[in-house]
Amino acid sequence: MNAIEYVFVNRHGWSEALAGIKSPHVKYICPHAPVMPVSLNMNMSMPSWFDIIGLSPDSQEDEAGIKQAAENVKALIEQEVKNGIPSNRIILGGFSQGGALSLYTALTTHQKLAGVIALSCWLPLRASFPQGPISGVNKDIAVLQCHGDCDPLVPVMFGSLTVEKLKTMINPANVTFKTYSGMMHSSSLEEMMDVKQFIDKHLPPID
Repeated sequence: MNAIEYVFVNRHGWSEALAGIKSPHVKYICPHAPVMPVSLNMNMSMPSWFDIIGLSPDSQEDEAGIKQAAENVKALIEQEVKNGIPSNRIILGGFSQGGALSLYTALTTHQKLAGVIALSCWLPLRASFPQGPISGVNKDIAVLQCHGDCDPLVPVMFGSLTVEKLKTMINPANVTFKTYSGMMHSSSLEEMMDVKQFIDKHLPPID
């Protein structure tokens, strides 16, 4: 196997969705979120990378939880680097909360990555980032952001606001935003084909 990889940070069920688009030269890792009480879920426990207090742009955020979750993902990347996979051959990706965590991790890590796939999500702690371009190793990172235009849980407006913010932080030419007509807080075959195309483009086989 060539040394390239796609880490999909998400809850259960996505390994099956990815099975249909896998490329033979790519290793896929799907870590599961820990189970924890979630405020939005009446404090009942569910798989979650961090607490979610509300779903509006000005909702309070679980800053400590988001930062800790990002550190856990960075540690996972570091482990793969120790296993011989260069970080610039790793794409981070996720859906909803997992996509949000992937974006935040990519923008705060010191590890140069190949790209980010952010599905039906938002940029957490966006106010914590400075105005204007970031100066980190991923200032030119490729981002594929996808969103259903009928998403009732994370409205497509969140995706639009996120892509506007991203284009001020990293090279805007490398940010792609795709919306899918009629799609709710879910995925579709069309979206998964776009994900496959992005992975194949940014993680080509090594001769």
